[in-house]
Amino acid sequence: MATHSKRFTAIVKKVDPAKMHTLQEAIDIVKGNATAKFDESVDIAIRLGVDPRKADQLVRGTVSLPHGIGKTVRVLVVTREAKQQEARDAGADVVGFEDVLERIKGGWTDIDVVIATPDVMGELGKLGKILGPRGLMPNPKSGTVTTDVATAVNEVKAGKIEYRVDRSGVVHASIGKASFDANKLADNIQTFMVSIMRAKPQTSKGKYVRAITLSSTMGPGIPIAEAVMNTGPERQ
Repeated sequence: MATHSKRFTAIVKKVDPAKMHTLQEAIDIVKGNATAKFDESVDIAIRLGVDPRKADQLVRGTVSLPHGIGKTVRVLVVTREAKQQEARDAGADVVGFEDVLERIKGGWTDIDVVIATPDVMGELGKLGKILGPRGLMPNPKSGTVTTDVATAVNEVKAGKIEYRVDRSGVVHASIGKASFDANKLADNIQTFMVSIMRAKPQTSKGKYVRAITLSSTMGPGIPIAEAVMNTGPERQ
């Protein structure tokens, strides 16, 4: 049975899980609850009316958040020698090919995003059992399999994130830090929601967005009224 700290329990007592909040209210509550000794991430969870078991109802995509996520993203570029200097100049943290593949085979996955050129995917694809479960396998749809590695690295470093619905029909994403100005968090959330709405499968029937929750790393979830999200965030 999971146990929570006294701090978390005290915060939960102040939150009404049945109350739907405006976006501004939710942001203010989450920021107020983020009292840990580090700068907590602000995360969003969206429950969708899709069946992830069906291939035509998978929701996935990428979006560039206008204010980034406040985190230094570690980028690995897997490419042959001709493109390696381009990747380094763009700011990639780790660059290589055979040497990197050997490190991954040994269990190394200490990166946040993997970008690869098409000519190495045959070899990199063999490591799918290692990279796949960690969400690190490059994909052309997300822009992480490309010959333009400089642009891909720059976009990721600037705040481009990838999302994918999980088996329970929920999309999770980090959309900033508790230290962010409330308006910047609202901008990031609105941009993220626009991308989610555009990613709606044509085969999805009924209500698409079922529930939205905002939370900080160490705080409880704050429910947001879906109507607010479908019309854009309120600004005060």
